[in-house]
Amino acid sequence: MRILSGIQPSGALHIGNYFGMMRPAVALQAEGEALYFIADYHALTTVRDPQALRENSRRVALDFLACGLDPERATLFRHSDVPQVTELAWILSAVAPMGLFERAHSYKDKLARGMAATVGLFSYPILMAADILIYDSDIVPVGKDQKQHIEMTRDLAVKMNETFGQSEPDGRIFKLPEPRIQAATETVPGIDGQKMSKSYGNNIDIFSDEKEMRKRVMSIVTDSTPVDAPKDPANSTIFKLYSLVASKEEIADMRERFLKGGTGYGDFKKRLFEKLWEYFAPMRKRREEILNDKSYIDDVLARGAKRANELANQVMERVRAAVGLR
Repeated sequence: MRILSGIQPSGALHIGNYFGMMRPAVALQAEGEALYFIADYHALTTVRDPQALRENSRRVALDFLACGLDPERATLFRHSDVPQVTELAWILSAVAPMGLFERAHSYKDKLARGMAATVGLFSYPILMAADILIYDSDIVPVGKDQKQHIEMTRDLAVKMNETFGQSEPDGRIFKLPEPRIQAATETVPGIDGQKMSKSYGNNIDIFSDEKEMRKRVMSIVTDSTPVDAPKDPANSTIFKLYSLVASKEEIADMRERFLKGGTGYGDFKKRLFEKLWEYFAPMRKRREEILNDKSYIDDVLARGAKRANELANQVMERVRAAVGLR
């Protein structure tokens, strides 16, 4: 089984990235051949500073490795180190129905939030489809909000198979990938209660310094419920975040304190900060170890690019022959 997932280098990684994508990705290393890419091509839709893009891409590699990715069990590489993916995206775009992509929820949501209506933003799902199909991926872990993109990928794969698959022994060029919905993605709210996102400015970064993390946690938006009154843990960003990093006993204790009343949100925020700082302590230590080995990240990315290109070349030879380019 081949597993594929990607993460954008649009800035420092936050705890939403960790619980939504990185922790599940680390766990999946044991289930099959895992390929994880740093999506710098995708980041071009939002990042306009070339130096920042280079630095962010390297930082994602560093942080992912610090958070448990094992390069002996998983392949980590930069998107742009496999340029064949943009060739496949163009081939897919030649058969992609406009109506399918005009219905993309993500595109509409980004426009509603003020992003420029660029061709790249509109065709984002085509590049994502190429990311998935070019490695013959079987499983793609995604949040519920990305499920539509996997459905689009499958639609494009079927379209290509029906149009050009006659020359293939089994009548198809591409496998049909399956989504694996990561429920945790929906349970990582930002400091304003919306889904945590760098673009929304509501993030708590994994590797920010102690002062900055404390500041972000203490700025979590809460309601005006008095200290003495009972509070609803189900609707609390503080409680939801605490539930990701605390033990069952600690979670039960905080829930009881919420329902009982007598504890203010400020005290709950302090407890949340302490648990977050403690939870990520081993990863901060591992990060420092990696930084002390000057060649480690470059070696990991070079080996990852080599493996990714081997797989991509196999698929592209098949695609080029099927559509008449070879």
